[in-house]
Amino acid sequence: MDPPAGHRRACDGGEGKGKRLRMSKAKSLGFAPDRLARIDRFLQEKYVGPGRIPCAQFLLARRGETVHQSVLGRQDPERGVALAEDTVFRIYSMTKPVTSVALMTLVEEGAVALDDPVARHIPEWADLGVFSAGAGPYLTTPPARPMQVVDLLRHTSGLTYGFQNRTNVDAAYRKQNLDQIFDGYDLDGMIQALARLPLEFSPGEAWNYSVSTDVVGYLVQKLSGRPLAQALQERIFDPLKMADTGFSVREDQRGRFAACYEAVPGGGMKLQDDPAASPFLGAPKLYSGGGGLVSTAADYMRFSRMLLNGGELDGARILAPKTIRLMASNHLPGGADLTQMSRSLFSESTNAGVGFGLGFAVVFDPPRTLIPCSAGEFYWGGMASTAFWVDPVEEVTAVFMTQLVPSSTYPIRRELRTLVYSALMDSNA
Repeated sequence: MDPPAGHRRACDGGEGKGKRLRMSKAKSLGFAPDRLARIDRFLQEKYVGPGRIPCAQFLLARRGETVHQSVLGRQDPERGVALAEDTVFRIYSMTKPVTSVALMTLVEEGAVALDDPVARHIPEWADLGVFSAGAGPYLTTPPARPMQVVDLLRHTSGLTYGFQNRTNVDAAYRKQNLDQIFDGYDLDGMIQALARLPLEFSPGEAWNYSVSTDVVGYLVQKLSGRPLAQALQERIFDPLKMADTGFSVREDQRGRFAACYEAVPGGGMKLQDDPAASPFLGAPKLYSGGGGLVSTAADYMRFSRMLLNGGELDGARILAPKTIRLMASNHLPGGADLTQMSRSLFSESTNAGVGFGLGFAVVFDPPRTLIPCSAGEFYWGGMASTAFWVDPVEEVTAVFMTQLVPSSTYPIRRELRTLVYSALMDSNA
């Protein structure tokens, strides 16, 4: 039997028994165990062994049953600490789907609607203009239409990220420290700072990866009447028993917290965030709904399984099935894909045939992606190369954890999809 979430592997013998049971389960659920075994070899030989990434944890399930788990490398190479099943990771932008789900619980309660003007809930944004010229003060023009709540969820708001380094508006975000979790504004301060800056484009005109989901987090906090951390705890983490997920690393988690590395030219890596001195050990200044959470593979798998199950897991109902289907539909205007709409310096995967829903990317034309996948599959990843996907057609959920920035360094995410679907012998499609 697999060890329960929150427990370290007791011994190699116990892990071996668990692996044999998973292989048997995998076969009964339509996977070829010998082909799933390629995943560990591939990750070890191409990435972990050569020192391209510090560690790799991959958790794969079908119909709610675990069929494969990889636990490779070290969570803290500097101190020789091996990776374990309950290692705690920075998940960065995999926070976005969680925050988006929280907002949708408020949509279901009637506290907000997707077509609400954002200024109805953030009056300070009533006069936001679109950048025309200047480096501060700025020349602006009125937007073609007001920003709506749906624009925040699908990143068509006209907001941006400072790290994109493309425009005068990006530069203003960097100057204002608007991308910073630990050294910048709190949520209220972020909203006030954004009120003084122009939009990059008129809402709905383009797709641009941005602080939009941080604004979603602000709306969750304001509309729920709870601090964002408490709202997520009450609405998602407690019901789903996600005991290791939060905005900081608790004292009892410190021995399980992974080191984060940065890729260097030539294929190596250098320490980027020491787990013994990380800012994640303390409370953040900005409770970032766009990138502030830490979590484990087991916790995020529970979140993913809830999404696959139409909003419910183990008797805990988070959202209704219709709401999940709405979230997992392409909401880009005109049914466009990201190659047609994106203005971002952004690379989560090849984006042909991929749109964007309410909190994550959505595949709507699988052949154009050039990788094995299903229509209706949805997914996202984080800055430290973490990733998840949910495939409703094949009833598959997958969570990948490592700690290497930036996420565009290696094509691990698409490689994992190929490895998984090349092992699926009993397809529902």
